[in-house]
Amino acid sequence: MNLTVTRRSTEDSDFYVEWNLRMGPLRTQPNNSSQRMMMEILSWSLWKTRNKFIFDNVSTSVEEILASALKLQKETTELPCMATRISKKVMEEVHQWGSMKQHGVTLKYMMEFGSNPTDKNLLLSAQFLHIELPVRIARRSIELENLPCGLSQKPAVLKAHYTIVAFTFLLCCIYTNTNLVRDWYLDSFRDLRSFREIKDMSDEKEFTKIIKAIKVRHDNVVPTMALGVLQLKRIMNANTAIEDHTEIHEFLDRFFLSRIGIRMLIGQHLELHKTNPNPNCVGCIHTKMSPLDVTRNAIEDARAMCYREYGNAPEVTIYGDPDFTFPYVPSHLHHMVFELVKNSLRAVQERFVDDDRVAPPVRIIIADGIEDVTIKISDEGGGIPRSGLPKLFTYLYSTAKTNQLLDEDSDLGIANTVTMAGYGHGLPISRLYAKYFGGDLQILSMEGYGIV
Repeated sequence: MNLTVTRRSTEDSDFYVEWNLRMGPLRTQPNNSSQRMMMEILSWSLWKTRNKFIFDNVSTSVEEILASALKLQKETTELPCMATRISKKVMEEVHQWGSMKQHGVTLKYMMEFGSNPTDKNLLLSAQFLHIELPVRIARRSIELENLPCGLSQKPAVLKAHYTIVAFTFLLCCIYTNTNLVRDWYLDSFRDLRSFREIKDMSDEKEFTKIIKAIKVRHDNVVPTMALGVLQLKRIMNANTAIEDHTEIHEFLDRFFLSRIGIRMLIGQHLELHKTNPNPNCVGCIHTKMSPLDVTRNAIEDARAMCYREYGNAPEVTIYGDPDFTFPYVPSHLHHMVFELVKNSLRAVQERFVDDDRVAPPVRIIIADGIEDVTIKISDEGGGIPRSGLPKLFTYLYSTAKTNQLLDEDSDLGIANTVTMAGYGHGLPISRLYAKYFGGDLQILSMEGYGIV
């Protein structure tokens, strides 16, 4: 396994009453819970058709409903306003800002700009975020709103059927939680746009409090989305290949990559306000980060978790130059190494749990190249079958056993809740962290041996 890091409003309420009345008889009629869920989510996804699609015949098959859904979605281009408490004016503003161009910020620029956090620079940073954050947040809000209808143009009818179900159910799962992901984004957009023009340091201080609250508000986005994906996996057709649902994976990649960027921008601004910062840090960026030290910390955290889960943890050996440093974001590297080591520890522990032999250690090598820093993590956990490799970086796949998967009734209000396996988000999100600053994450497997 190689991890490379580069150096360098109102009308909707009537509908919901109608929807509840219509769906009343269906709640007890379908043969199983999966059919009931699919019927309900399809009626929800087609709400814009209003009276065109009513479940008068409760014996209608799921396949017929799906066919009707596809036909009606082809006739529908207008999108629903799913957050009824958001005014029409705000939604129009969301679409206006979502069409604007967002501006990328390089690691080098953040280091140069943040190296001298004077009042003038802090004011400029706040003014930039006041314009940039609404654009990024609006784009994500629009994507969450637009997903189901955009699928209607797919040529393969059968694939389109299941894709509609997949996207619609993913959104339903998210929106039926107490803290709704899209509402978080819309609330944050409204907070940013309602804030006055930033002219002086008094405005900057108040704005900093606003974006700090926004960062906290979005802490639970990943576990909430993970719950939606988990519920989606439970109703997907068993014969449908996970990797075929490219729309879902592409959306989640864009969504989470954007989230990393938003949190990086906010976190950088907040860190520049620290009164006694580390002299080697420029905001979130450590100018002399030791990958060896960060990796050791990640190993300790992963082994502690393995101990809690299994009562034991394989050893981890690490090789690298203790004096080597380079500028990077320690929290990003910690996240990636922690996820990868956690996976290796679980694989080795489960493979040797009933073996008289001592479990072999997980091996980590940190190589300092001219252009790249490469961290290689190897284990003897048995490897991954070739058929499983295309699924590794998808959000609908997990190597965990069924009974290890995240329980949909579990408490997702705790942002730091982590288990050894089950979310299916560890590898794809880790790769996004690597790619954010131009790196990559690759996996080489020898089935019957381990990750090399």
